[in-house]
Amino acid sequence: MPGRVSTRSARTSAAVSHKSSTLTLNSRASTASRVSTPYVEIPEETPENELRTQISSIFRDAQRTTASHRKLVINLRKIQEACCYEPTSEKGKKTGAEDFDEDQFTCEFTRCVLRVMPVKKSESVGERAIRFIGLFLKHANEKDNELAAPDDADESGVMVETPSTRLTSDLMNTVLPLLTSKDKYVRYRSTQLISHIINSLEAIDDDLFQSLRHGLLKRIHDKEAMVRVQAVLGLGRLVGNEVDGEAEDSDDDSGVGLLEKLLDVLQNDPSADVRRSLLVNLPILPNTLPFLLERARDQDAATRRALYSRLLPALGDFRHLSLSMREKLLRWGLRDRDENVRKAAGKLFRERWIEDCAGAAEPEEGEEANTDAKAPSFDGLLELLERIDVVNSGVENGVALEAMKGFWEGRPDYREAVNFNDFFWDTLSAEAVFMARSFNDFCRNEGNGKFETLIEEKMPEVTKLAFYLQRYIQVLVEAVKRVAQQEPTEDEEEEDTVEQEFIVEQLLHIAQTLDYSDEVGRRKMFALLRQSLSVPELPEEVTKLTIEALRGICAGDAAGEREFCSIVLEAVADVHDTIMDEPVPEDADESFHSARSEVSEDGTESRSGKGSKKSNLTQEEEADKAIREIMVNMKCLHIVQCMLENVEGNLQQNEHLVAMLNNLVVPAVRSHEAPVRERGLLCLGLCSLLDKSLAEENLTLFMHFFSKGHSALQITALQILTDILNQHGAHLLDTNPTLLKVYLKALKSGSKAPEVQAAATIAVSKLMLGRVISDASTAIEDLLKTLVVLYFDPSTAHNQGVRQALSYFLPVYSFSRKENQDRMRKVALDAMHKLFEIQETLDDEGDAETEMVSLSTIGAHLVDWTDPRKCYVPGNQLTLNDDGAKKAVNGDVHLEFARDLLERLGSGISREEKKSLAPLLAKLYISPSSTESLIREVYDEVSTAVDEKLIVDATGRNALYKIHVSLGKIVNSMVEKEKASSKGRKSSVTPSVMADEDRTVLTVTDAGNDAEEGEEIEEKTELVKVEEGDESDGTVRAIDDVDDEVQKQLRDSLVESLLSDDDVEMSGM
Repeated sequence: MPGRVSTRSARTSAAVSHKSSTLTLNSRASTASRVSTPYVEIPEETPENELRTQISSIFRDAQRTTASHRKLVINLRKIQEACCYEPTSEKGKKTGAEDFDEDQFTCEFTRCVLRVMPVKKSESVGERAIRFIGLFLKHANEKDNELAAPDDADESGVMVETPSTRLTSDLMNTVLPLLTSKDKYVRYRSTQLISHIINSLEAIDDDLFQSLRHGLLKRIHDKEAMVRVQAVLGLGRLVGNEVDGEAEDSDDDSGVGLLEKLLDVLQNDPSADVRRSLLVNLPILPNTLPFLLERARDQDAATRRALYSRLLPALGDFRHLSLSMREKLLRWGLRDRDENVRKAAGKLFRERWIEDCAGAAEPEEGEEANTDAKAPSFDGLLELLERIDVVNSGVENGVALEAMKGFWEGRPDYREAVNFNDFFWDTLSAEAVFMARSFNDFCRNEGNGKFETLIEEKMPEVTKLAFYLQRYIQVLVEAVKRVAQQEPTEDEEEEDTVEQEFIVEQLLHIAQTLDYSDEVGRRKMFALLRQSLSVPELPEEVTKLTIEALRGICAGDAAGEREFCSIVLEAVADVHDTIMDEPVPEDADESFHSARSEVSEDGTESRSGKGSKKSNLTQEEEADKAIREIMVNMKCLHIVQCMLENVEGNLQQNEHLVAMLNNLVVPAVRSHEAPVRERGLLCLGLCSLLDKSLAEENLTLFMHFFSKGHSALQITALQILTDILNQHGAHLLDTNPTLLKVYLKALKSGSKAPEVQAAATIAVSKLMLGRVISDASTAIEDLLKTLVVLYFDPSTAHNQGVRQALSYFLPVYSFSRKENQDRMRKVALDAMHKLFEIQETLDDEGDAETEMVSLSTIGAHLVDWTDPRKCYVPGNQLTLNDDGAKKAVNGDVHLEFARDLLERLGSGISREEKKSLAPLLAKLYISPSSTESLIREVYDEVSTAVDEKLIVDATGRNALYKIHVSLGKIVNSMVEKEKASSKGRKSSVTPSVMADEDRTVLTVTDAGNDAEEGEEIEEKTELVKVEEGDESDGTVRAIDDVDDEVQKQLRDSLVESLLSDDDVEMSGM
């Protein structure tokens, strides 16, 4: 195209020469009026012309591939310039469009665009055409802006009108009415086009902006998710340009801004695609960030992954997030149930977050080098650990260990460059020691030993680590003493103590993994741990880790265990004597075992001793002495508890344990001080796991603590009882009926103590899944029935611990063994009866807040849990994947279920309960591979139920007919096979009446029936429902006035399934 003079850009409202503004206005008005209805009305066809041919050809080529879009955009732009501008020179190449004006170009361009609107979403040509339209409008606006005069381009921010802006406005005004079309694909394409153009252009006219905003807002509640996705894509761009107060300009906003509406969609839209589109396209602002980060808990895995892989990397420096939000994002991501989300979260931590910390100190130096792979920065890694609060997140259940495991695995550069020199160990901080501990754990546990060489190179030997551990334990003990002596005002001292405690804990974790084949190092570490254990000020967690490390150093045999027990109990005696000797020096000669008389319930020595000293002690001193005695016993019992958790041998064969039991644990259980008594109970429970006779003797005691204790003590007692049953067998449950009542009481304690109910649910589930409670136990059915009722009981709706445990246990228990399925079948109807009573109670009370699952849903669950096709069969799990093998499964459990249902329906239950039970008959799976005698017995019972009209309502009766027909096919097939094997003749089916029974069956006759007789049979055997209240003596008969839907359903489900095989006999009813 020839060059334009600057005056050409002034044609904003009128065309020069033969291009008149009147034509432009009329053309625009007529175009808008043509598409004023919500349907796609193609403009009236004008005679073919060269302009249409050229534009259509370009659109045709644009549909084929996106590779040629750039070239086609340039060609279309030349045509537009030829129509909208006058040539400055006649030497330029002619396009053939010089004889047409701007309105005609707009008309032809819009004509082609409208033909894209009805294209289905699955057609890729629609996507390519819309991408081409957006690319052209963007290119055309850029070219027109270049041609505009510099003075006109910036006049107080006013947008300059150009042919491309007019084309955009005309196109938008034409497409906007299509947003309300009845055709979902027209709505989809029109919304997609508008959103694409919005995201392609840099500026839009204010009036057009409001129109687009108004139109797209209506589409965010469209019933089609694909339309809502495109609407939020466009609104995501508009909301970024919305100024404060502009949201109130729209008439339908009712005071709610665009951003608030989009945030509501982000939280509540049922489509994951819509939520994910908003997550990626909403602007990141202080008021939107909490809503965006909330999607880390979205139910859709792809949306959660998009947060970690797209939003958070684009967020910038993660240190702007709060500490709690960092920890939550890391924990949610690394513990997500979807593997891709876990990978995205791990990559975010080891690549983005570490770079934010590592690059903070050197942002200006050598930017080119920083864009490449940076050298490992351990200062940055330490800062990263500090930013995720490793002191709190680095504990056993914290997320820091998982994060660092992925870090060492995904960053080999850091793994190779790390260096733990003497200076590092001399100046340990919480972050540094955790880095060393995580590196040690990773190298020892991952890679099948291929990282063991790194430990030998970088980690210190046992002796050196023991010296470092000794130093930091001394620092910790001094800090604890200093805090205990000072007034509780110095927060810095307490924080320092917490950090020192964390450092010692991490060193002990490392010590537990060391190789103690070096005798010198082993002796040094053993002596250090033994000495440290006698320090009364040692915190409880450090004490626990010290005992675990000490157990690892001692031999694993019985002799090593006895040595371990003797060492720990010596430390217990030292701790007791040290604390008791401090304030009262005259008691220095008392041995450790005197604690028994001091804490016993009825010890007279303790009382007489106190009486003799009462006159010498003030009330404050007596109170201090009592507190000190409690501290002594609590500390000693904690050490004993940690020791018992690491012992496996028989209690009676270890004299150290017997002495400890008699001199410390039993007096503690008898103590009047609640903390001492509860910890003594825990120790007694651990001792009971080591001796069966001790467990049997103290069962009554544990049950007493459950019945009389508070919630926390009840949970402890339940856990002890469950562990005893796991360890010594469930026969204790049968010999102690009261024990069963304890579990049943705990399971039903939801209203008073939901946490006790959750603990009992988990305990019973473990006992039943592990088959600790044997099949012969009398308690197993009662427990299973109680669990089924709990799962559906509305009172447990807010107890997520119960619901989550049972949602896993019930299907797994049922599908794991055939015996379990049969047991589930036995309790199913009793459980449904109980739930029916609960539902009636709720209906009578009219409690609107408490909603209960419908009985039909409950029944469907019970039928599914007893489905024989889903049961695990040892050695047959592979063949059950195909349908043929599933059909051959023995289905006796559902036949027994049908028999139970018929028996219950024949009992004196209410009509409403019958309505809930009868439809279950149609859901049962009747397998031809079931026991033949059982099939015949159930068939006879079903036939009797049909004859006696056992079920009154139509739905239940149809279910009865369905199982009757299914069983009839199988029974008649068996009869036919028996006769075929005995007589060996070819047969077909015709109806006849047996004299001994008042029902129609199919017998074997001559095979010479023709097609007309077959049609007559089909017509006579068509089965329909009997209307309620019908007094006829037949069970099934033809009714001409039954509605078409019922006839079709019955014909499909009964007649066609029966008459599909000519060699199958059918029993009519």
